[in-house]
This record gives sequence, structure tokens and C-alpha cells, in this order.
Amino acid sequence: MQEIGLQTRFWNDWNASAREHAVHDVSLRQAEVVTGWLDSLEIRDAAILEAGCGSGWFCNQLSRYGSVTATDLSDEVLARASRRMPHIRFVPGDFMHLDFGAEKFDVVVTLEVLSHVEEQAAFVRKLADHLRPGGYLMMATQNRYVLENFNNVPPPATGQIRRWVDKGELRNLLENNFVVTELFTVSPKANKGLMRVVNSSRLNEPIRFLFGNRVERLKERLGFGWTIMALARK
Repeated sequence: MQEIGLQTRFWNDWNASAREHAVHDVSLRQAEVVTGWLDSLEIRDAAILEAGCGSGWFCNQLSRYGSVTATDLSDEVLARASRRMPHIRFVPGDFMHLDFGAEKFDVVVTLEVLSHVEEQAAFVRKLADHLRPGGYLMMATQNRYVLENFNNVPPPATGQIRRWVDKGELRNLLENNFVVTELFTVSPKANKGLMRVVNSSRLNEPIRFLFGNRVERLKERLGFGWTIMALARK
């Protein structure tokens, strides 16, 4: 088990370098899906919890849909975020040991957090506990199938937990506490093998010019996305 102090140090450093000043296209695609869900469900004036908010980069967008409480291990990063966004309630600490109240939120959002927690089933139960009956979970997590088979990813650093899941494993985790209504992949990425060629910018830029995002969306539907997106209802 990774000591919580080591995890806090890692995520303070990582978020300060990788999220406070820029947001990767993979994260932007996740945000696009989540805001699309919020719009299609006509969610307004909701109580929203973001579990594992990183630098808080998504919180302003979420605040269009209601009041936002956001938490992360990155206490130093959240201190700066709270000064930039005083309308967001930032709560630093270990989510598994924070008490936000039972059945309090209408929506829980968690992006690329599941793979970085020790006890995934307990994490999912806690997400459910914080949701009101009928509330929505909007989750993004890394796609084990794509990362293991089509990408060379550096080994985890000290303080970084890594437990990727595939689509079937994620569905099984969620179905103990939720009704899963959507589960699909987004953001095809590869840096090894044939998929590196299939996803290369040299090949895809002219395809995108001719066909828009249709080919990209097809690869997502076929399960070749870096990220698994899940919409579930309590």
C-alpha cells in the first residue's frame, strides 16, 4: 500500500506541472462528454461533487450546472485553486476518509481517479453513498486494454498507484451500486504497433479534413479509446 503522504507529494507535483497551466486533449474530451451528459439530462442548479479534481481545471465548467464541491489529495494545488475560484468549495485530503454527508449530491464526477486508488470497490461504494437516490455518476478512467496493448507507458512513480481496468471490469465494479446507462471509450491513442500508425496525425489529419470526426468516433465506439467513459444512475 502506498503511504498517503507519498501519494500527496506525487499528486501535488504532478498537478502543478501537468494541469495547473495546461490541459491535455484527453482530459478535454472527457470534459466534453461529461458536459454533454449534463446538457442532455437538463441538469441545472444541482449539487455536484468532483472526486479527484486535480488542479480544479474542470470546476468552472461544472459550476454552470450548480454548486460544486471538489476534492483532491493535492492540498498545495487546491490552495491555489481556491484563490482563483472562490465560488468553488475545495476540500483537500484523502477522499476515502472525508465525510461529505450521505445522499447529499445530485451528480458525482470523477475523471481518471479510479485507477489511482487502492480499494476500487470501496471507492465506488463511497461515490454511491454520497449520491441521492436517482443521482448520476459520471466517470472517466484509463482503458487497460488500450494502454497495455497499444501504448508504452512509463512505470508508476513513487506515490502513484496504477490499477487500470477494462470495460468489463469497470461495468462489474459499477453494477454493484449503480445502473450503468452508458459505457464507451474516447480518445484513440497509441504509440506502439499497428495502432500507432492507425492513430497517427499524418494519417488522421487528411481523414478528419474529409470526414470530420466520424472515423475518430468509430474507433471510440469499437473500444480503441484511451479513456472509458461511464454514465450510471443510483
